[in-house]
Amino acid sequence: IFFRRTEATTDRKFLSSFRRLLNSLPIPIPGGSTHRHPPGDVQPRACVSLQSLIIIMSRQLRSLVGLLGRSPAWQSEQKRFLNIHEYQGAELMASYGINVPRGIPVTSLDQVAAATSQLAGDEVVVKSQILAGGRGLGTFKSGFQGGVHLVPKDKAVEVAGKMLGGTLVTKQTGPTGRPVNTLLIAEKMNLKRETYFSIVLDRKTAGPMMIACAEGGTSIEDLAATSPEKIIRIPVDIRAGIRDEDAMKAVEGLEVTTDKKAAAEQIKRLYKLFVATDATMLEVNPLAETDDGLLAADAKLGFDDSAEFRQRDLFAMADESQQDPREAAAAAADLNFIALDGSIGCLVNGAGLAMATMDIIQAKGASPANFCDVGGNASEDQIVAAFSILSKDEKVKAILVNIFGGIMRCDVVASGIIAAAKRVNVKVPIVVRLEGTKVNEAKKLLADSGIEIIAANDLDDAAEKAAKAIR
Repeated sequence: IFFRRTEATTDRKFLSSFRRLLNSLPIPIPGGSTHRHPPGDVQPRACVSLQSLIIIMSRQLRSLVGLLGRSPAWQSEQKRFLNIHEYQGAELMASYGINVPRGIPVTSLDQVAAATSQLAGDEVVVKSQILAGGRGLGTFKSGFQGGVHLVPKDKAVEVAGKMLGGTLVTKQTGPTGRPVNTLLIAEKMNLKRETYFSIVLDRKTAGPMMIACAEGGTSIEDLAATSPEKIIRIPVDIRAGIRDEDAMKAVEGLEVTTDKKAAAEQIKRLYKLFVATDATMLEVNPLAETDDGLLAADAKLGFDDSAEFRQRDLFAMADESQQDPREAAAAAADLNFIALDGSIGCLVNGAGLAMATMDIIQAKGASPANFCDVGGNASEDQIVAAFSILSKDEKVKAILVNIFGGIMRCDVVASGIIAAAKRVNVKVPIVVRLEGTKVNEAKKLLADSGIEIIAANDLDDAAEKAAKAIR
């Protein structure tokens, strides 16, 4: 389908290269064979698991869809969707005229007392700022319960001291948790009721989808499972934009009891924010109702990395402390990297080959420690960076390098392995399987380097030797 729709309008030289790349995958394409794998290779279609597909799909599918109009540099492109903190989202929403509670972010205990003095009332809400949900029911590794607390002003510093600088574990963070480097000190609001509202991108309608529910402040996933009829969905035509009737449908779904016209205006402003910032998700939970109307009491926003070039101010808000250090280092080196829980580090070129490698490792009784795709045009420095990331992971007991050189040259990989061995203190066995462009030159470089390498003939042999190396 891709070729039939684009061959007439897309650069034919690029399509020819792309067709050759697809020939290495086990999928039928017009004018190409079903698969062309070197002898001894295991066919990826037979071993790619659903788990691997889920892990990789969100990072890789959009890169493929984004091919049109791009240069071959797409091979090293990766997608890491930007998320921002609650206090940053509140500031952003306020700039679009959306009603938000008054709050002041603090990064040290010295700032807490000053922040509380600027807020009205006798009580304040102290909220941990992490990029994960479930904060209220979370637990700090110190044992302190809850990442959100309503406290008297004179207790704010004491409670903040138990939260700031700690690690909060929620059902969305996993056991490692997330560091709390910022707290939001917010005014206590008198809320009449809490509702749920979000805007997401919907594949079925190929456009934004507004989701509204009269019951908010709780897990929308749980509500969807027990009472799906309470959730309404309103598709919006991306070309025409939000209409008055669309906004009013959302208001009716929220069962607003105050000024419905003003509430519809708030919905339209939320949609304007969603489109203008190239958001992939805007979730307000709760979208509360007060005597004065709707109030975005808490919000979660995500943005498309493809729009970074025109959303510079937004992307300057990124908080790398909330990201896995290995993934942050990989992003800096322009590598596709996803941390996993196994003990065999993987360095592979191409998402399909990486998935096959991970599954074969699993089939041999071991587990992959990561997904690492160096892309089709990685440099020697990127190979060194990948080795550095893998060697710093204490869980990694062996490294498997699996390169099928088409666009990627095997001799470049070999040079990277040699440089990494000299510059990075790699203490674990290295299993190397190379096939394709410049493979003979690569094998000679490795043989003459004096580095202790476990050579493998094919993918099955490589996985077997890697699994054996950690036993």
